[in-house]
Amino acid sequence: MDSRAHPPVTAALRLCLHALLIGLLALAAVRAVGDGAPRATAVVVAACLMAAVYAAGALAPAVRPRTRPAALWLGALGAVWLALLALSPDSLWVAFPLYFLQLHLLPTRWALPAVAATALAAIAGFVAHGQAVNPGTFIGPLLGAAVAVATVLGYEALFRESERRRELIEELMSTRAELAEAERTAGTLAERERLAREIHDTLAQGLSSIQLLLRAAERTLPADDPATAHVRRAREAAQENLAEARRFVRALSPPDLENGSLAAALERLSSRTTGPGLTVQCAVSGTPVELPTPYEVALLRTAQSALANTVRHAGARRAEITLSFMDTSVSLDVVDDGRGFVPGPGPVAADRDTGGFGLPAMRARARSLGGTLSVESAPGQGTAVALTLPLPIPDGRPGQDAA
Repeated sequence: MDSRAHPPVTAALRLCLHALLIGLLALAAVRAVGDGAPRATAVVVAACLMAAVYAAGALAPAVRPRTRPAALWLGALGAVWLALLALSPDSLWVAFPLYFLQLHLLPTRWALPAVAATALAAIAGFVAHGQAVNPGTFIGPLLGAAVAVATVLGYEALFRESERRRELIEELMSTRAELAEAERTAGTLAERERLAREIHDTLAQGLSSIQLLLRAAERTLPADDPATAHVRRAREAAQENLAEARRFVRALSPPDLENGSLAAALERLSSRTTGPGLTVQCAVSGTPVELPTPYEVALLRTAQSALANTVRHAGARRAEITLSFMDTSVSLDVVDDGRGFVPGPGPVAADRDTGGFGLPAMRARARSLGGTLSVESAPGQGTAVALTLPLPIPDGRPGQDAA
């Protein structure tokens, strides 16, 4: 018999089943010879034949649970056992290991009738030999059948539960690895964004101010003044370093902004967020203009955070993202038709895995760029988040630099 269908079945249990069947066959043969039964030789031959048939099936690789070879082998084993039962009443107890074989190798819908038929055959064979009939004649085989059924079906249930637990543990391990990877990715992205903001707010702004001051000094100096050339070279060096700082900022910007415009990144965000029960649409109004990287990062992160809150808390069916370009400002509106809430000073939960931010973080980002963030919501009336940023002045004044 193939044990691969039930890996947890121990070799000891299989050996016990083998030993039980062979021992009962040996008992029937020894008692027939010892009692001087007239058909003792036939009993010994039948017992040896059954042992040979059993050994052949136990060693055959094709005999596996719920297969045709297993059913044929059980049929042959049962036929030899019936012949032995007709010769000796002591072979009655061989029915007990047969119960386990039938329950293990046959589908349940066939195993239970086979066990019942085996128990009835054992009782009938015992009675046919003229043995004394008493309650034990019926209770013994039936109780043995009931114990075998309860044992095998109980083990099957425990085995299935063990498999479900094993699969659950494997799934949890896989999920934990995915979460750890997501946390590492989120941490990397957050650090990249922090460095980009720090470079923009310190180095880039400082170099921009130095460049403006050197340009003003160059204009005030006479053309033939020896210091003019030095001031010009210093201004050019500051300009080159400012350009290099801007390249660093662009390299550290969010990946969604690396392969396209802000509008394209918002479209991709809408597509990713759209799913069963929620439709997200994105629209752009006005004439798009090129925005500094910090502006694009602020607008994208605000959209991500607002949609994350919509998905996790609002229970909305529809959400809209609108990017509006105006003469002196750019604004982002995220509106949903969810359950809404009462806006307050406390933070709103954020989806950390997607890089979202709570309202305090979004307001801080808006203030750092001279903009404003407003939230309008009420229970049952949805939520509207609006971020407005003033467009930078082209002359590159400190605080409004296009870095």
